[in-house]
Amino acid sequence: MIADLIKANRSYRRFQQDKPLTHETLSRFVELARLVPSAQNLQPLKYILSSTPEKNSLIFPCLAWAGYLKEWPGPAEGERPVAYVVILGDKEITENFGCDHGIAAQTILLQAVEMGLRGCMIARVQREKLRTALGIPGQYHILLVLALGYPNETVVIEEARGGEIRYWRDEKSVHHVPKRTLSEIILEL
Repeated sequence: MIADLIKANRSYRRFQQDKPLTHETLSRFVELARLVPSAQNLQPLKYILSSTPEKNSLIFPCLAWAGYLKEWPGPAEGERPVAYVVILGDKEITENFGCDHGIAAQTILLQAVEMGLRGCMIARVQREKLRTALGIPGQYHILLVLALGYPNETVVIEEARGGEIRYWRDEKSVHHVPKRTLSEIILEL
């Protein structure tokens, strides 16, 4: 059921690095993403798929992992993603990508969850460093990077208390994600 997939689709940042994903699996994700709605049906998104240790090692150092966890530099060797999907916007089609990449990214992540995988949508990217590392032509704007793999952590949703929405990890490394209550986000005007 879609509600269960949405509840399970948290930002996972630690993975079982010894369990690879195939290029074919990533292609299946993009096959679904290409079918989602697109503003004016322009379909300006392009994708770079990475599922090899060599290519993954070019992408990993270009990413920032968890802004609220200042002391954590990101997943250690052995817990890094086994695959990435780099979502690009083709500026020769349009300069305005709207929310197309968000819709595509969520679609990919929900499909990943359905398959027992998890992921993290990363917007804090050293774009020029990644462009150089992968040889991405200038006509493409780097929009998002999705990190994917089999999860190696527990992530739980809890009610935000006192307006505090910063995620955190406890002494057992469980990742806690506070969410505002429904009454806080629905305006009765």
